[in-house]
Amino acid sequence: MQSAHQVKMAPIEDELLACLPDLRAYARSLTRNRHDADDLVQDAVVRMLNSADRFQPGTNFKAWAFTILRNRFLNEFVAKRRLTREMDEGEMERIAVSARQDEGLELSDFQRIFHRLPEDHRSILTLVAGSGLPYEDVAKVLGCAVGTVKSRVHRARSALHALLEEENATHLPPPRFHRSQSLEGRRRLAS
Repeated sequence: MQSAHQVKMAPIEDELLACLPDLRAYARSLTRNRHDADDLVQDAVVRMLNSADRFQPGTNFKAWAFTILRNRFLNEFVAKRRLTREMDEGEMERIAVSARQDEGLELSDFQRIFHRLPEDHRSILTLVAGSGLPYEDVAKVLGCAVGTVKSRVHRARSALHALLEEENATHLPPPRFHRSQSLEGRRRLAS
């Protein structure tokens, strides 16, 4: 016979398992580091399971889970920022160089470009595009209006597009036109 706690936990565990990949992707976009993302997800999951009685059945579990994950990240970020203020500049430089080297080894070109975006752009794109949350749910997670979410998504997509264009411009060879081809092309356009 199951206890009342086990009965209440079963639906939450199922929903939690279903959204774990999206939570991990969101955590990765926030932390920029696989190990920190895994730690953040684990911490958030523990918090969700301990707070299962606060989840209201019939509401959007995914939005609730993302809110907890985001709040855990913000709490960790504030704590880490306090810690980094206490480090000397030499130590900060060594950490920054090491992190850049690790990222270059494990990230694809798109991930590298994506991580050049500011945290707020990465976060909103991961919530909307990566996790498929509707704008209304993203607004709840971020604690803002739906219109604000839409404008943030637009700005983030524009910034990503600009970075991708910049990357393509620097990696593609300049187009080569033969004089006859460019004259012929101009004639076609004029006709």
